[in-house]
Amino acid sequence: MSITQNEKISQVKNTTLVVGIDISSETHYARAFDWRGLELSKIFKFESTSYGFENFSEWLAEICKTNQKDNIIIGAEPTGHYWFTLAEYLKEHDIKFVFVNPMHVKRTKELDDNHPSKNDRKDPKVIAKLVIEGRYLIPYIPEDIYAELRIMNENRMRINREMIAIENRIKRWFAIYFPEYKNVFGNWECDSSIEVLINAPLPADAVNMGAEAINGLWRAKKIRAVGMKRANLLVETAKSSVGVKHGASAARCEISMLIEDYLRKKEQMQRVVEILETLCIQVPNAEKLLNIKGVGILTVASFFGEVGDIRRFDSPKQIQKLAGLAITENSSGKYKGRSCISKRGRKLLRYTLFQAVMSMMMHLPEFRELHRYYTTRDKNPLKGKQSKIALCCKVIRIFYALLIKGTEYDSQKLMKDIIRPEPMAA
Repeated sequence: MSITQNEKISQVKNTTLVVGIDISSETHYARAFDWRGLELSKIFKFESTSYGFENFSEWLAEICKTNQKDNIIIGAEPTGHYWFTLAEYLKEHDIKFVFVNPMHVKRTKELDDNHPSKNDRKDPKVIAKLVIEGRYLIPYIPEDIYAELRIMNENRMRINREMIAIENRIKRWFAIYFPEYKNVFGNWECDSSIEVLINAPLPADAVNMGAEAINGLWRAKKIRAVGMKRANLLVETAKSSVGVKHGASAARCEISMLIEDYLRKKEQMQRVVEILETLCIQVPNAEKLLNIKGVGILTVASFFGEVGDIRRFDSPKQIQKLAGLAITENSSGKYKGRSCISKRGRKLLRYTLFQAVMSMMMHLPEFRELHRYYTTRDKNPLKGKQSKIALCCKVIRIFYALLIKGTEYDSQKLMKDIIRPEPMAA
């Protein structure tokens, strides 16, 4: 549900206590003000522990009693993950917790003292003043199934990044010690290749082992699609390899650890995907999205993990803004600036939507036709990437309609909307 700035300002009344907190890893600093910006107490320091939170709650209660305040709004910067426990505590005690943009704090911290300094005493005051002016955001903290999906999807992305890093290290190893390996195995991740890398990673190892022994490894593991022909090719390629021969023992150890790490991450990824699949189908109307050709379980799980409960939005445009796909413009007078997306939103949601569009363009002819129309229309044609961004917004509207109304995806209805009454912004 969207709240205007006027509504935010009206929530700060003469009976409201506004508190700004500078959050850190272990110790937080708080300052309290009334609706006019007058400070009501000395700076309060408390630790990120249950005892510290209780002291903070008692401090708030004392200020409210002394100054006849019956409402509290607490503002803070979203500093990494350090705010999670405090936000949970405040939520359990029905105390309103809001965010201010760190960039706003940075740009307004000189208003009081005309000095660019930043410290634990100054920041809480700047944060509180921004809250009084209504320049804050109400954070969304996922609950129940949506919290599970967000955590598991973040784990999936983390594991994926780690796998890519390990894979790049393995490719580096090949380039140094066995550059010709790719001529034998097009895909080094296949079972037959992994077995060779574990038992005979270096060219000299393959030569010493011989084709018969290598083929025996595959037969013992019951690996199909390889045999003596591939084993002979590996040995002959190893004989003429230009790979570095020094440091052989360390090289064997390195590739062994890299393969071990990669296989472990691959197993972890499989476990995470299985959990995501189980969680995703529990979301109401999730099957409506999965019935769309080109939309997979990971796309839907990532969408729910980033967006949360779809019912909290009044329109798809709010999700578009959340993804950082809102159109921005830089114009002044006769100067007409170039339009672009804001990128002020959840990066992973934007990535998920873009990947979904690429997949849907591959599997759905109506999306390919929309892309062709956007890029070739006579009036205000879009460039390739601009068209895909427009399709991301289209996907948001489709997902929103299917989840809210519970209807099925209709390609014919999508095609009827191909000619819009007004041109889309470039």
